[in-house]
Amino acid sequence: MNIQAIENMKARRSCRAFSSEMPSKELIATVCEAGTWAPTGHGKQSPLIVAVTRKDLRDKLSVMNARIWNELKVQRGDKPTEGFDPFYGAPVVLLVLANRSVPTYLYDGCAVLTNLANAAEAVGLASCWIHRAKEEFDSEEGKQILKDLGIEGDYEGIDHLVVGFPAKAIPSPLPRKTDYIRWVE
Repeated sequence: MNIQAIENMKARRSCRAFSSEMPSKELIATVCEAGTWAPTGHGKQSPLIVAVTRKDLRDKLSVMNARIWNELKVQRGDKPTEGFDPFYGAPVVLLVLANRSVPTYLYDGCAVLTNLANAAEAVGLASCWIHRAKEEFDSEEGKQILKDLGIEGDYEGIDHLVVGFPAKAIPSPLPRKTDYIRWVE
């Protein structure tokens, strides 16, 4: 029995303050490889992981994501947040895209993101799952980024996992709700 894998899942928390220190390419590659072993519908492997460590592209994605975040806030009647980095300073963005032609693409992409998050924890990296990739890559700007990266096909942005070393202690987990599991015996 591999209890350590379960303990890693229990220990994983979202980090919202990263140091600027770049993890080694080997650590990032290990996390990404774990993502490739996520279950996918009928084994179609519809997702694609784009490991972004290039600062200019990471920053461009952050600006796009913050713009979408602020547009959503304004739609709800809230004030926009100026100067917000939705990637919390993380130096690495693992972007998960998935091929829309595969019926299970959304679920496949989410499984990949979960594997990435658990793998990051296992190798001593912090992570946070960041939304709004769909809106980013459905935009003309996002489509151009994919084209510039040589990514062709009908891909939807599923989400991002930002990764790095924490800048401060990560909060303790909340207790699990008492009715989380329902037994049917």
